[in-house]
Amino acid sequence: MTQRRLLLIDDDPVFGETLARTLSRRGFDVQWVGNRAAALLHSSRGAFTDITVDLNLGEDSGLSLIAPLRQAHPHARILVLTGYASIATTVQAMKLGANNVLAKPAGAADIVQALNDDGPEQAGSGDEPDLQPMSVSRLEWEHIARVLHEHGGNVSATARALNMHRRTLQRKLAKKPVQR
Repeated sequence: MTQRRLLLIDDDPVFGETLARTLSRRGFDVQWVGNRAAALLHSSRGAFTDITVDLNLGEDSGLSLIAPLRQAHPHARILVLTGYASIATTVQAMKLGANNVLAKPAGAADIVQALNDDGPEQAGSGDEPDLQPMSVSRLEWEHIARVLHEHGGNVSATARALNMHRRTLQRKLAKKPVQR
């Protein structure tokens, strides 16, 4: 069996480096890049079997990379990772050529499963993906989790960034997130 080559596109160096090491241990030959220009450059330098794209790449949108990546690698599995999952974004990513969309935070096992999954686009009979809207509570939880991650787990800094009282944020963090 040939080794799978993965182009990992994510502007978060901690997440990118950690995920690259973890996926390397799972048998992938991983090339991690942190921006749009580097992604296009690496994409032109070799064949990739799998590609993960972060939806938010600093000032750029990962969605803008899907079409050129699909053109350069027509048989690659393209997975979009996002901290802001929505039906509209998922449908747009699929129409542009992504095979799957996965909400962050996602572990290596989730990412490998999503890369191996046929995804809604190929699994059905050509119908639109069967997507359920996320609840407002779940969207709020995901946004808080992302901002908390951006502030290194610092609850006070996260509360300031969200313009929220620290104790209110602590109460929200103590609750289990709703599934959808």
